Amino acid sequence: MATILCYGDSNTHGTRPMSVAGLSERHPPGVPWPDVMAAALGPAHRVIAEGLPGRTTVHEDLVEGGARNGLAVLPAILHSHKPLDLMVLMLGTNDLKPRFSVTAHEIARSVLRLALLARAEAVVQDVLIVSPAPVREAGCLAEVFVGAEARQAGLAGVLRDLAEASGFGFADAGAHVTVSDFDGVHWDAPAHAALGAAMARIVADRLG
Repeated sequence: MATILCYGDSNTHGTRPMSVAGLSERHPPGVPWPDVMAAALGPAHRVIAEGLPGRTTVHEDLVEGGARNGLAVLPAILHSHKPLDLMVLMLGTNDLKPRFSVTAHEIARSVLRLALLARAEAVVQDVLIVSPAPVREAGCLAEVFVGAEARQAGLAGVLRDLAEASGFGFADAGAHVTVSDFDGVHWDAPAHAALGAAMARIVADRLG
């Protein structure tokens, strides 16, 4: 049996598009993309969804709180689920918040740092880096992500180059899903279904 860890933020958690900022609800089991992927891959694969709303790559979030720094908690998560055949790593969306003031290149380097840490811990055989779907400054989270559309320009390309140069897999979520008009960040059920189906094919290919 292949064990796959999906390490991400609210879209891996399955947070519904918000109509009111801060009012967070979750899609029911079976709807979030890791669940869709697991169903498509079948019983020979164990999929672990480790998604935390607000999780960043490497930044402490003094506004949100709650251990949002993805780098700080990753070793414990890896060792709690070891051994792992594959980690699907999709982070970077929350780094686009203006309080972190980082560029697309810096976000990509931060994602790479997580992938390299996972490799160094020697409990996961492979890492698949997924560029998050582009956000839009729309709906109830427009002010939370003000300026994000400009800051994210080129992120997928930089991530692809860094992943390939370091021997990691790469996929682009933005090729399969778009964010909801309600908040410009989260995905509706059809989007989760689309990404889950696409990721099942990509993961199966990566695992060989």
